[in-house]
Amino acid sequence: MTTLKAGDNAPNFSAKDQDSNVHELKDFKGNKLVVFFYPKASTPGCTAEACNLRDHWSTFQDKGYKILGVSADSPKRQQNFKNKYELPFPLLADEDKSVIEAFGVWGPKKFMGKEYDGIHRTTFVIDEEGKIEEVISKVKTKAHAEQIL
Repeated sequence: MTTLKAGDNAPNFSAKDQDSNVHELKDFKGNKLVVFFYPKASTPGCTAEACNLRDHWSTFQDKGYKILGVSADSPKRQQNFKNKYELPFPLLADEDKSVIEAFGVWGPKKFMGKEYDGIHRTTFVIDEEGKIEEVISKVKTKAHAEQIL
């Protein structure tokens, strides 16, 4: 799906989170950054993934990681998701799909025999200089922190 791979520069992005705060790639220079793309807030797989990252938040912080979640949900839906599950990291409300398309995670999917376009659950680990260290396309929603760490 995505053509980005380890060693590539991460795409520059600018998007608002659930509280209308703008986040850009350059804001994270000097930190490791995990950007995880998920199809839809508050669905079972996305909830398991986000809560798994939340449950390992202190380990991520100890290792110098920042985390951003991204989906095409509205800011309100992201806000509800963040509050309901007490997620400690920002969730970008990428309604125009500019970040999703920059990372190449939008495209054809199949579910129960139907084909449609949607977000491919993918995680990018970006180093302190803005280079992609790892692309995780086979995300284990209940053990995602372990995949990253």
